[in-house]
Amino acid sequence: MQLHLYNTLTKRIDLFTPLDAEVVRIYSCGPTVYDVAHLGNMRAFVFTDVLQRVLREVGGYPVRWVMNVTDVDDKTIRDSSVGSAKWRSEMGQQSDDLRANLRAYTGHFEQEFRADLTSLGIEMSHFAQMPRATDYIGQMQDLIREIIAAGYGYTSEGSVYFDVAAYSKKHTYGRLFTIDTENFREGVRIDADEYDRESVSDFVLWKGRKDDEPYWDFALNGEDLPGRPGWHIECSAMSKELLGLPFDIHTGGVDLRFPHHEDELAQCCAGYHVHDQARFWMHNEFLEVEGKKMSKSLGNFFTLRDLMKQGCDPLDVRLTLMLAHYRAVLNFTFDSLRAASVARGRVQNVIWDLIDVAGVPEAADKSSMPLAVAEAFADDLNVPQALARMYEYLAANADAKNSKEHAQQVLNALRSINNVLAVWSFSPRPALVVPNDVRSIADQRWAARTAKDWAEADRLRSELGTLGWSMKDGKDDYTLEPLS
Repeated sequence: MQLHLYNTLTKRIDLFTPLDAEVVRIYSCGPTVYDVAHLGNMRAFVFTDVLQRVLREVGGYPVRWVMNVTDVDDKTIRDSSVGSAKWRSEMGQQSDDLRANLRAYTGHFEQEFRADLTSLGIEMSHFAQMPRATDYIGQMQDLIREIIAAGYGYTSEGSVYFDVAAYSKKHTYGRLFTIDTENFREGVRIDADEYDRESVSDFVLWKGRKDDEPYWDFALNGEDLPGRPGWHIECSAMSKELLGLPFDIHTGGVDLRFPHHEDELAQCCAGYHVHDQARFWMHNEFLEVEGKKMSKSLGNFFTLRDLMKQGCDPLDVRLTLMLAHYRAVLNFTFDSLRAASVARGRVQNVIWDLIDVAGVPEAADKSSMPLAVAEAFADDLNVPQALARMYEYLAANADAKNSKEHAQQVLNALRSINNVLAVWSFSPRPALVVPNDVRSIADQRWAARTAKDWAEADRLRSELGTLGWSMKDGKDDYTLEPLS
């Protein structure tokens, strides 16, 4: 099925066709591993996971997905520095080798990140690579040399900068994000890796060495410039090295359009002489919590593990992160999380009921997905509409449990849908574990019912409901079921 995707570069929904019929190449801006990723970060990663799953399941394309790990930047250096409070709280003993400290500190949070992805249903096997920036310093230095040779960069006080004014004379700077160039002042330089959109100035490619910071040697035109790369150069070099230029799709949060992605485009054009680093640029919108911007000062700042400590199932979180279209702001609320949990549980029970009739399904053929659902996925990843159409499909096939063949058909359809959504299990129904206190109350109620003490039986039934259980009476015994 043909896919239509919104392209930030063209500002419209375009028909997607891969550059190479053999594989779709995707590059995603991954985490900066100085801390545990928050829910806003996770929305971006779930969005790209859905994208690559739709490409595989609906489009029928093989996918090569690369997501980088930023392990050297202002934040990782700050928090891995000797004696930092962050280091002491997370890691303990430090080394005298500053690069070893950086590697150990960021390695710790990289493993935390991988564990969070797995909890959210993102399969590590779907990544072709998850490269660390510090493993590609040589490629970054080579790109900087090419940018300088092309006349689009300069050195100053041990650092190397991209010359936006020189670049803008021949190329457009501001293709992904409308930039107010009237306030641009030629020669004004920005050393910070991250900066405001209003700061249209020359940006750093290579940062000169500072005391008590890890550094790498760098020779440029006979000049020794020990230091470390700027943030923007990392993705330009790694995407070219691992995917080749141009590639199909570049993804990230909407906040990365400028400066990060705009600077990536400029660097690839200036140093690699490729006008379009990627044909499609796709960005997900922000996440709010209870209608407000997520902020530690407001007490509404959450990580996945914060929610898991409160007893939330990470797959309920995944489903909640998909309830709004990726290009719309998502208002994450605990009410929406509870609603997602109930909805997911109801479909899971349908799946188990069908498995009871037809057995565990084999891997579903892509043609098993209902056409209306596939069309919603193909329409710029419209997951909310796909979910609505899936519920309509289930309602129209509510009698599937009456026939093994019909049950198998619906199971195959749901399995194909789940190859995109990844929130349900297709293993047999797990054995029901009833807590001892619940079993004791149920026994008391059965005894009251047998004795025709209806008031006591009703009271105990209500107590079971408070504990989250329903009791169904049979002729000679009862059964217990958890409330959905």
